[in-house]
Amino acid sequence: MTTQRVPVVIVGAGPTGVTAATRLSQHGVDCLVLDRWPGVYPQPRAVHLDDEIYRIIARLGLAHEFAAISRPTLGLRLVDRRLRTLAEFNRDPEHSVHGFPQANMFDQPELEALLRANLKRQPNAQLRGNAEVTEVVTDGTRIHVTFTDRTDGGLHQVEADYLLGCDGANSLVRARIGSTMRDLNFQQRWLVVDIASDADLGQWDGVHQVCDPQRAGTYMRIGPARYRWEFQLLAGETANDFDSLDALRPLISPWTSTVPVGELTLVRVAEYTFRAQIADRWRRGNAFILGDAAHLTPPFIGQGMGAGLRDADNLAWKIAAVHHGTLAPEVLESYERERKPHTLSMIRLALGVGWAMTGGGRLGNVARRAVLPRLRLIPGLREKVVDSRTPALHPSALVCTSRRRRGLGGTLCPNAPFGQGRRLDDVLGTGFALISTARPSAADEAALLQRDVTVLVAEPGSALRAWLRGGRVIAALVRPDRTVARAGRDLPALCAWTATVLSPGQSQPDADGRATMTGIRTECKTALLTDPKSMPDRPPRP
Repeated sequence: MTTQRVPVVIVGAGPTGVTAATRLSQHGVDCLVLDRWPGVYPQPRAVHLDDEIYRIIARLGLAHEFAAISRPTLGLRLVDRRLRTLAEFNRDPEHSVHGFPQANMFDQPELEALLRANLKRQPNAQLRGNAEVTEVVTDGTRIHVTFTDRTDGGLHQVEADYLLGCDGANSLVRARIGSTMRDLNFQQRWLVVDIASDADLGQWDGVHQVCDPQRAGTYMRIGPARYRWEFQLLAGETANDFDSLDALRPLISPWTSTVPVGELTLVRVAEYTFRAQIADRWRRGNAFILGDAAHLTPPFIGQGMGAGLRDADNLAWKIAAVHHGTLAPEVLESYERERKPHTLSMIRLALGVGWAMTGGGRLGNVARRAVLPRLRLIPGLREKVVDSRTPALHPSALVCTSRRRRGLGGTLCPNAPFGQGRRLDDVLGTGFALISTARPSAADEAALLQRDVTVLVAEPGSALRAWLRGGRVIAALVRPDRTVARAGRDLPALCAWTATVLSPGQSQPDADGRATMTGIRTECKTALLTDPKSMPDRPPRP
């Protein structure tokens, strides 16, 4: 058995695992990704992500590449079984505080191919396919991962400081940390159909939700020549009953009646059991679970895959900071403290939306036909339906919230325009940032720069100035994942709190006996930026 040592081992090379590896590498942490398959799973699965997830993808360095394979969607249309419109909620694909369209359709294998190609460009990350993890053991100080090379049967072991289980719903890592899934009492069997066609189906270019309690369904255009349908299966039905275009025709004919069968190509038909579950614990020591290993979200709001990317973006920089000594190990407790309530709220939202659209039987159907057409008349409701913002993170060691209704703590800062086609994320790099309406004192600024905190002064009339004013604060400390750690009116107090949280450590030997700088940077660069005045809040173009 060969043994390798690496700071972080990631089990699973789906979108969550590769995102975590990329973010770790961007923070200078070596990591190894192990996946049992030789390459990307070729069948389409997830098809939607919002502007918050797009922003994560952009920070991976893939904004332009993703724009080339994705399609902004116009919003949501609620229809009856005859496709008569009950309500319509339009989204402006050009407008978002994060700089990207609020709803985006894509093909998951294409996205995964982009993620893996980008990972190859990361000097600190390695992906090893055909590597099936068979055991995980911790001795209290290091984690031992055993895997089999599926090409030759060879047995290998890796020693790591941290383990990230991104290995899906049947997670081995989840089992090894003693975690179990909590069932949220939802289980439905659905038929998923993907069809390719060069024909334009002549449909409204948004998501169609069929509000029919007998046969709920969803239709969406994924790309120029790709279409997706999802239908709830009835008792006794299986995917085998719909394994041809002729068998599918009764289900998809409301959208395809004008298109000859010969112009449609069945890419895939599969049966999925949609569940709502969340793990009771997400961590044991330095072993963590992320993505489907930690939670399963029904598809009604398109947040399943995105939740995993949020996990990766939340945890990777924290592990990097602890590894480098710029944060105390105790802050790793904030991962579950922040992500679990957020994920649970999104699961409950999906359950509520699903029930509102398809539940209640015949009585519910009558109520929908009466109520849905009038929803647009309720002041403010349309804006809430099309708003893609997700809830603020709960308080933790790295999130201080306010009792004020519009408090900024735990929310994402805007990816404001910064001139010359750039946005805030493009200029902040991978570290913390203090965004303020005034410049800190010389002493406070020096303390911040010593801790690699970028100081950004928001100019009058700028988007960032308006954001701070809307939160009724003069300054906000923004984390590497662009979450506001703390905001307030007392700039010196905020600077002092930041210095306490980011207290430099001391040089200590690593596992190989080499000295590492665990807090004090040897090359602190002055990073005082000035925010230009607000520009039109439009997404960057590829």
